Amino acid sequence: MVWVLGGYQTDFARNWPRAGLEVSDLVGEVVRETLDDARVDAADVGVIHVGNAFGQLFTGQGQLGGMPATVDDRLWGVPATRHEAACASGGVAILSAMADLEAGRYDCALVLGVELEKTVPGDQSAQYLGAAAWVGHEGQQAKFMWPHMFSLLTDEYDRRYGIDDQHLNAIAELNFRNARSNPRAQTRAWEFEPASFTSDDAANPCVEGRVRRQQCSQVTDGGAGVVLVSDRHARAGSAGAARIDGWGHRTVGLALQPKFDRSRDSRYVLPHVRQAVLDAFGRAGVESVDGIETHDCFAVSEYMAIDHFGITEPGESWKAIENGELERGGRIPVNASGGLIGGGHPVGATGVRMLLDASRQVTGRAGECQIEGARRIGTLNIGGSTTTTVTFVVAQMGVDTDGR
Repeated sequence: MVWVLGGYQTDFARNWPRAGLEVSDLVGEVVRETLDDARVDAADVGVIHVGNAFGQLFTGQGQLGGMPATVDDRLWGVPATRHEAACASGGVAILSAMADLEAGRYDCALVLGVELEKTVPGDQSAQYLGAAAWVGHEGQQAKFMWPHMFSLLTDEYDRRYGIDDQHLNAIAELNFRNARSNPRAQTRAWEFEPASFTSDDAANPCVEGRVRRQQCSQVTDGGAGVVLVSDRHARAGSAGAARIDGWGHRTVGLALQPKFDRSRDSRYVLPHVRQAVLDAFGRAGVESVDGIETHDCFAVSEYMAIDHFGITEPGESWKAIENGELERGGRIPVNASGGLIGGGHPVGATGVRMLLDASRQVTGRAGECQIEGARRIGTLNIGGSTTTTVTFVVAQMGVDTDGR
């Protein structure tokens, strides 16, 4: 069993390069504040795992496993590793820390996710982020790789089931609205006009294909951290900790079209994502959760998550949107934090931020984002066009796998 003692998220609205700060400053803040929130001394940390996707491209700095010890000499000599899995880098870092704890190598792990993306102009940022596709083999005609790729996912849903763009706009509107309650959300102070969440080409223009501006997650600077501990360490005195009950991890090929080709006879557009969810549920011994933090890099990726989590039947995600089931007071709230669209998406940090928010939900520490009665929260973190999928089920202390 692995427990989350505490953690920290930077303000995702902050532009670190504009403030004259660099990645070492970001790592230093996340390390310091994460240990402080978890009430863990640096001397107790046995291992460090760092999620970072594109450090060399955006900052020129690699070898980020060595950065925690660089900014905090109390961590000098502590084994550390940097993990890259595109936007699922944070999720993979968490899985690696869990494996260390479950193997008995260490009892306390510090997991960080960090990314600076505002070091270059927006067009160049989009080019760097495109490295997570199959470079030279797909999307060559696109100016913005990932809006293009997720527009293709929208088209695939449309071909199989039909899809109404108003439901994608509704997802975006919900996530921006939820972000207003999150004091660390990138867009918490943003203002919109009435047509911003419609198909109005002036107020909400298309970026690539049929993906519109408000349906896109943000270019973000930021970091998040958590302290994970073994069952033995938790039982030694960790009141208020959250428990990781289940996990799933699936990896498929880089290119998007083969994912569609292989799922022609499946009920799900992306069956490997569905399987990762079922893996986490199966390991947790549950069939559902009380809320979800999911990877809405684009509104359609959240639309996909709705049916792949089993909230609706395949292709019927629109029903949960229309019925208000995803609202903070609904049957199964999704992205109460604002998600990536509203909250921000520093890619290497996103998986860690999701786990942190899930742990805060089940321990009653989510503030104005709190889901009433949340005992279990699911997370879904994806890298590339769902090439890497990482899922978790996080529960409050004292909740059994049979629901008690």
